[in-house]
Amino acid sequence: MSLTEQKQPSRAYAVHAMLGAAACTLSSTVAMAQSDRSLTIYGRLNTGLEVVRASAGDSVTRLSNYRSVLGFRGEEALGGGLRALWQLEGSLALDTGAGSSFTNRDTRVGLAGPWGTAFAGVWTLPYNAATSGFDPFYPTTAGYMAIMGNGSASISDNVQNTSSFDRRQVNQLQYWSPRLGGVTVKLGYALPEETVAGSGARPWLASGSLVYEAEGLVLAAAVEHHEAYQARDTADIGVKLGAAYQWAGARLAAVVERLNYETTSGDLTRQAWYVSGTYRIGQGTLKAGYARAGNGSGRSRARVGAIHSGPSTGASQLTVGYDHELSRRTTLQAFVSQIDNQRQGLHDFAINEAGLSAGQRAGVFTVGMRHSF
Repeated sequence: MSLTEQKQPSRAYAVHAMLGAAACTLSSTVAMAQSDRSLTIYGRLNTGLEVVRASAGDSVTRLSNYRSVLGFRGEEALGGGLRALWQLEGSLALDTGAGSSFTNRDTRVGLAGPWGTAFAGVWTLPYNAATSGFDPFYPTTAGYMAIMGNGSASISDNVQNTSSFDRRQVNQLQYWSPRLGGVTVKLGYALPEETVAGSGARPWLASGSLVYEAEGLVLAAAVEHHEAYQARDTADIGVKLGAAYQWAGARLAAVVERLNYETTSGDLTRQAWYVSGTYRIGQGTLKAGYARAGNGSGRSRARVGAIHSGPSTGASQLTVGYDHELSRRTTLQAFVSQIDNQRQGLHDFAINEAGLSAGQRAGVFTVGMRHSF
């Protein structure tokens, strides 16, 4: 074997070694990049086959969407404990396939650090988020928003929906404190970007919550202020307290709420309360919820959402159901819910309405499926 022939394998080995080293370097660079930032694709597909019957009409069978979503979220480490956060989330019309905005749900960009989290965008308000988890039927047709919060605003600005306290708001800033001693504070502010035609009013909104969590106990307090929503120089205020306790496979929860609106004809006030319970049995969960709205009171002659002043203007809602988990991500669900309005009551299902008039009642029976990814 010649000297030249002996050197050929060495050169090939050197080339392979160099390529291997380069591949290791590239792999390390990719790994470092992946550790510095993350991307998560997630979603919820939630629908039910419903039979709905109102006291003054025939029954209707329909396929309803329960706010199915598709989203992308991620973060990037910036050093010194600082992180950049972002999220894009849009709704899916699982029943009709109709198009919707890609960012019409919780969408934000912000920063997080040892001092907490601050962000801007479209987001569920702290008042809403403080107790929505206490309702095991949120956000379906049977959700407690038919009574609590005076309806639901899935997405709104300061002039589109001026009645609901269960809302996701555009053009807002939020700050979340770090959890200290089990306590978290959340604050939200919706900027006065809209102008009311005629009056020239510039409405705005402020929302806040304080939540304590420890060993199965959750205590929540929330307040929200709507400025110039009913008229110029008026203010609407919502206040609620909630508690939930979980032990073994059971959980009990309760919420009390007071809403006060200032209208051009005077104040309008309504109090309501809600209780719920869940109990896990094997792969299933039994669920129940009951909400009751008192009569509207005050000098106001206006109607704000479902609330107006006078006797027999209240309502109640009873819901029972069962979830059966096929896997960690896939659940079959069934529930029945009924709203009973008093003689002048005007409450209806908050999403997928039944079209009720004063004094009517409505019931819905549902079998459906929910899948999360």
